[in-house]
Amino acid sequence: QVQLVESGGGLVQAGGSLRLSCVASGTIFFRLKPMGWYRQAPGKQRELVATITSGSTTNYTDSVKGRFTISRDNAKNTVYLQMNSLQPEDTAVYYCRDIQFNVWGQGTQVTVSL
Repeated sequence: QVQLVESGGGLVQAGGSLRLSCVASGTIFFRLKPMGWYRQAPGKQRELVATITSGSTTNYTDSVKGRFTISRDNAKNTVYLQMNSLQPEDTAVYYCRDIQFNVWGQGTQVTVSL
């Protein structure tokens, strides 16, 4: 059973940066998995932020294009989300997802202050 553990969240001022990490365990096939980052702000539905395929093709929601970068290190079973130029509207709990088997991590809080 795949397990996902996110880390790297925190409090940052507007314009700052954070890098989120998601480590997958319980699988030897991480390199084959499409992975995604999602977020859920208070009172809002969970939304897609970015995805990456096994071939490292990436896709982003419009609001983060040019600011966020998703990447993966298959040797470390890890997917990353580099977030630059953060804005208060980016405040949310960020979740990692194994898209193939619909497995979610526990989430990591990102808070952006003015």
